[in-house]
Amino acid sequence: MALPPSPAQLAELAQRFKGQLLVDETSMHPYLVDWRKRWQGKALAVALPDSTQDVAAVVQWCQQHQVAVVPQGGNTSLSGGAVPDESGRAVVVSLKRMKTIGPVDELNNTMVVQAGAVLQSIQEAAERCNRLFPLSLAAQGSCTIGGNLSTNAGGVQVLRYGNARELCLGLEVVTAEGEIWNGLRGLRKDNTGYDLKDLYIGAEGTLGIITGAVLKLYPLPASKTVALVALDSVQSAMRLFADIRARVGDELTAFELISGFCLSLVTRHFSTCRSPFAQASPWVVLVEVSAATEHTGSRDRLMACLEAALEAETASDVAVSESLAQAKAFWALRENISEAQALEGKNIKHDIAVPISCIAEFVEVASQSITTQHPGCRMVVFGHLGDGNLHFNVSPPAQALTAGSQDEFLSWQEAINTLTHDWVHHFKGSISAEHGLGVLRRDESARYKSAVELALMRRVKQALDPNNLMNPGKVLTT
Repeated sequence: MALPPSPAQLAELAQRFKGQLLVDETSMHPYLVDWRKRWQGKALAVALPDSTQDVAAVVQWCQQHQVAVVPQGGNTSLSGGAVPDESGRAVVVSLKRMKTIGPVDELNNTMVVQAGAVLQSIQEAAERCNRLFPLSLAAQGSCTIGGNLSTNAGGVQVLRYGNARELCLGLEVVTAEGEIWNGLRGLRKDNTGYDLKDLYIGAEGTLGIITGAVLKLYPLPASKTVALVALDSVQSAMRLFADIRARVGDELTAFELISGFCLSLVTRHFSTCRSPFAQASPWVVLVEVSAATEHTGSRDRLMACLEAALEAETASDVAVSESLAQAKAFWALRENISEAQALEGKNIKHDIAVPISCIAEFVEVASQSITTQHPGCRMVVFGHLGDGNLHFNVSPPAQALTAGSQDEFLSWQEAINTLTHDWVHHFKGSISAEHGLGVLRRDESARYKSAVELALMRRVKQALDPNNLMNPGKVLTT
């Protein structure tokens, strides 16, 4: 193992690039702790470059001195993928100063952005040009597009627009050797060899550092309708989804599943959030349809679907937005679930995906397995039913909260993870749908992937990062 760089060598690093180099413990601390306060590491320094050339200079220095590189965007990772380990032998490269949002190409419907641009700022810049950048998730006020692409983020509109991968046409990347690959091409067709951008999207910074991107834009919707529908089962939700999608088609923007327990958590912990239903129901779905013009009839077709569901008793109650404020209020019931669950107490989280046709059976058998082996556990199930991604979480028994101790519940975490992920594997699903593997799911992923799949991933890693300096310890086991 190479000796750590000397203070003089660190001083040399500071001279190699424009921007900031943080070396004292106090100033580095915010970059060394993850958003959930679950992981905390150490670092030689935190580099905040101003340009792609600066990033390349930092990576070249790290290669020269055999120092690990940990790329970081908004540091909103939920899987520990953006913080260093405890060895103290890494340089964190934060892209937060690289936040330029380029002009919109209105004819090509594209926008060039730097990786440190905050997602919400990108959305707002597109909207000013009467365009939509549809990637939307809870952390959009602080997460950055580089991190979104590095984890292939999903969010609430994947059903219509796809994951981050589908929303990116080109990339700029600093390779593990410190070279710059400029692939900032706004092409929808380019069949000239390997699609290099798809290697870096979803790689969580383990192959190189994304420094810029060409993003795909869409017309800004002229009309939008949001509905909440009360249901007795996930099976009923699936039938409703099939009916609405058949009638509304691509104008179906979101179809979010919310358990009755989730809804009760939100209304209990957020006084401004109220259920529109007089009676509680086991399940609720939030449906959004949107259209580029006001006269497509999408609202009328949605209303026809909902009326048919009420008549067939597939749905027990329906509330449809009559204003923008009401639509936002309906979305608040969905968007505040994670925070409400945190306010309720400790919880065990899973970000899983199964084929849409298997969702109802998965929820039934996995929930039953957990509550049978760990009586009293409360299932917090919500997520993007329209694309098969569920946040399948577990809260402690109510008596644990009353007693003031959740230690026994937390001791069940490994067993509950195994139960959940074994069922995911049974249904040919994924144990990480949109949060990434990081360190949280790295070892578990290796348990479920085939030997061939792991070998192929390691060959890619070895080819592009032979010294294993790019975000080591993330995604792949050593």
